Amino acid sequence: CDINRTRVLVMLAVTSEFRFMVLWSHSTKTKMAVLLLEADIVVLGSPKPEEIPLSWIQPGTTVLNCSLGLLCNSHPFHDVTSLNGIFVVYIPCHSAFTCITCFPFCPLKNMVSSGRRWLREQQHARWRLHCLKLQPLSPVPSDLEISRAQTPKAVEVLAKEIGLLADEIEIHGKSKAKVRLSLLERLKDQADGKYVLVAGITPTPLGEGKSTVTVGLVQALTAHLNINSFACLRQPSQGPTFGVKGGAAGGGYAQVIPMEEFNLHLTGDIHAITAANNLLAAAIDTRILHENTQTDKALYNRLVPSVNGIREFSSIQLARLKKLGINKTDPNALTEEEIGKFARLNIDPSTITWQRVLDTNDRFLRKITIGQAPTEKGYSRQAQFDIAVASEIMAVLALTDSLVDMKERLGRMVVASDKNGQPVTAEDLGVTGALTVLMKDAIKPNLMQTLEGTPVFVHAGPFANIAHGNSSVLADKIALKLVGEEGFVVTEAGFGADIGMEKFFNIKCRASGLVPNAVVLVATVRALKMHGGGPSVTAGVPLKKEYTEENIQLVADGCCNLKKQIQIAQLFGVPVIVALNVFKTDTRAEIDLVCELAKRAGAFDAVPCYHWSIGGKGSVELARAVRDAANKGSRFRFLYDVQLPIVEKIRTIAQAVYGARDIELSPEAQSKIDRYTQQGFGNLPICMAKTHLSLSHQPDKKGVPRDFILPISDVRASIGAGFIYPLVGTMSTMPGLPTRPCFYDIDLDTETEQVKGLF
Repeated sequence: CDINRTRVLVMLAVTSEFRFMVLWSHSTKTKMAVLLLEADIVVLGSPKPEEIPLSWIQPGTTVLNCSLGLLCNSHPFHDVTSLNGIFVVYIPCHSAFTCITCFPFCPLKNMVSSGRRWLREQQHARWRLHCLKLQPLSPVPSDLEISRAQTPKAVEVLAKEIGLLADEIEIHGKSKAKVRLSLLERLKDQADGKYVLVAGITPTPLGEGKSTVTVGLVQALTAHLNINSFACLRQPSQGPTFGVKGGAAGGGYAQVIPMEEFNLHLTGDIHAITAANNLLAAAIDTRILHENTQTDKALYNRLVPSVNGIREFSSIQLARLKKLGINKTDPNALTEEEIGKFARLNIDPSTITWQRVLDTNDRFLRKITIGQAPTEKGYSRQAQFDIAVASEIMAVLALTDSLVDMKERLGRMVVASDKNGQPVTAEDLGVTGALTVLMKDAIKPNLMQTLEGTPVFVHAGPFANIAHGNSSVLADKIALKLVGEEGFVVTEAGFGADIGMEKFFNIKCRASGLVPNAVVLVATVRALKMHGGGPSVTAGVPLKKEYTEENIQLVADGCCNLKKQIQIAQLFGVPVIVALNVFKTDTRAEIDLVCELAKRAGAFDAVPCYHWSIGGKGSVELARAVRDAANKGSRFRFLYDVQLPIVEKIRTIAQAVYGARDIELSPEAQSKIDRYTQQGFGNLPICMAKTHLSLSHQPDKKGVPRDFILPISDVRASIGAGFIYPLVGTMSTMPGLPTRPCFYDIDLDTETEQVKGLF
């Protein structure tokens, strides 16, 4: 056929195994699509390869891409990749004809076979992971010393080992990388692995080691049982890191490395959230100021200015016009009434729920007055700061499943009501696009590794007592694809099972559609003694002798809390394995008693764990128990129907999970519930903001409090994230610093530039 007359030349070599096609020129789209669907090998020489949709090519096809447009310094000779199950080889030929003369059919046939084998390996192979060796010392050094003693693999090496392609990661330094969401499209046909949640009993203020158990478990699964596994952890806030609790990278010989990078800025996600949150806060108060000081016409002229003689609406302004029912696109065509409707949001300052945030514990920002400078023309109001990880934008990041979904969620965030009682959103303020720009990199999960060289995603970091307390849906979904059908993804929920686990099931699993296979419930002898009537535990104060000497009675009495947390997990139909995080002061009798009582309470198994002192080897028995429980299958179910009234959902959680007799709503809480119901938000799940130190609202009530009334002091709505947010008792969303914060011990060696004092 004549190429110059834009006809198609099809060279079809048929054997018993393959069909081979070379397509030149510009056929009709329909004809070309049909021909491509029949091919096993396609040689692409088009100067505009983007005009050929991937949907025209069958999965399993080998594409020899000779397109100069795709070569342009982006692909080396014979670089290979996979797109939607299609094996693509980039070859620097100047034409498809040159490619055919250079590659006779037999080598091409071999290339197809190799390509199909490579695709199968990418989707189903057990990782060829080079695990790092541990040399545990006794006594166990500090977390920072252990972290520094291990040399992590280069992150690009780790990425390749777990099946990531070179163009699917963005490297940050030597040991961190962001993973692009395009991976989900490439692996969309890959079966998910098993999904395991790590939760805990009601903790002491010191924490009971859920992150340590999570890391120890994946080290055991991957490095010692040769099972693909991924840990998914939250990014820690710098508030606790410099406050009282310290870092959250795990501990001992079960931690994420480098721990100082993990615990400090990581890749800047929390800073991006802070910037986006405070941009929106600034937009709210500024809009009120300008509406209070300008006429409709002046306000409209500034919102829709004439630039070089041209006046037009931005895309987000066109969306607002559509929402208002104004079907016009010419700014000069609006009537005076329409100009007023468009230009004025009429925000009621008393209804503003959006607060500024900071990633530092600062009690003096819990209540402030803003707008006191004369330039603000007398507009002032009471406001507050929250800790950055309590921002709704953090919750949006943790619950979104794509960039498109994140943008929609950011636009839906309700910041206040107008004077007619209708919700005002970020979209109404015109800031959605700017927020998305600030968050475009934060949405990509961060890849790191454990001490034994196994992979970890660190992404999102909402607190569990004042937010929903779980790492991101996206990290979990990507990890589940990477581990493959026989692998495991282990994710962690904050604080006790009554808080983080309940929200994981009722909020995160609803948003993601993922079904958990098992729950690991972390307990310590120390915490059980506290619940059994032991003296109070205070961070920074040495433990009393009751905690360092054997006391069987205290342990037995405290197991009431363990039993209650097992029962809470069973409400959701998921098998429970108790992981007893063993401390050096625990005795064999105490350990055996806890495991026995846990099994009697209905746990699938109960296993003592020693990962803190010896690494993954110390959690092999836990790993085996988790594997057996996950293979048993779960009968997962939600605790409540979201269509129930808000009050009934709150009552269900209070009674079934916390053990309360009933709830008591303050007038303000009832008013907010009525408003949110009237605005159409009554069918959202509930995210309780409650102390993590007790099953009740009173931190000093240990064990299993009974017959109490749970007070609901306020209710907020996180519409973008997708939940209603009741505050229990006097819950604060901005922590404070203790008398002696952790920062006293944190320093920098100015010679070596090494951080000291983190734990």
